[in-house]
Amino acid sequence: MTIEELKTALPNFTDPKLLKAILEKGQIMELEPGQIVMEPGKFIKSVPIVLEGSIKIMRMDEEGKELFLYYLDPGETCALSLTCCTTSKPSEIKAVVEEKALLIMIPVAVHEQFMDEFKQWKDFVSSTFQNRFQEMLVALDAVAFKRMDERLMRYIVTKMKQHKTNELQTTHQEIANELGTSREVISRLLKQLEKKKWIELGRNVIYIRDDFEELISK
Repeated sequence: MTIEELKTALPNFTDPKLLKAILEKGQIMELEPGQIVMEPGKFIKSVPIVLEGSIKIMRMDEEGKELFLYYLDPGETCALSLTCCTTSKPSEIKAVVEEKALLIMIPVAVHEQFMDEFKQWKDFVSSTFQNRFQEMLVALDAVAFKRMDERLMRYIVTKMKQHKTNELQTTHQEIANELGTSREVISRLLKQLEKKKWIELGRNVIYIRDDFEELISK
């Protein structure tokens, strides 16, 4: 990868010295959907920055139940992994490749060096914390205050935008896992949406109307 290609992938970075340092000290990785980037209980040795594709960040409880938090898109990194790096604590989240991804991994020691040397890196870290904090509040509000049918509909919209498609390849159980509920609840709610003709259910696929987001906002 060239500096120009990296600059295109990370438009927030314009400092040529920083871009050069990222290329020299970072490790580029290509990952397939389903591959695990981070797991709870394991120490994080590198800060992942997404160049292509997307990463799904989830929280897990002691029983292994998962709760979807947010996605990492190109140009983004994970605030929770930054926190673990700073405090030298093991990961509390699970990161899984959602779409085929290209990452550049910045070793923890290099991250700390960048914090001292490059203002744009410090700004990047600060904006990451701010943006993810807002997303965490949205996730918390959804769990605490919204009914499951509302959460499901917002989840569908998020998936549509993430994959840029109206056909979601997923199972009822996968949705249930990410929303922290049972497959039976999700199946029942999806059937209700199908009766309204807002979606159509297939085998491990959900076909969604183009105006779905407009319909649920009414």
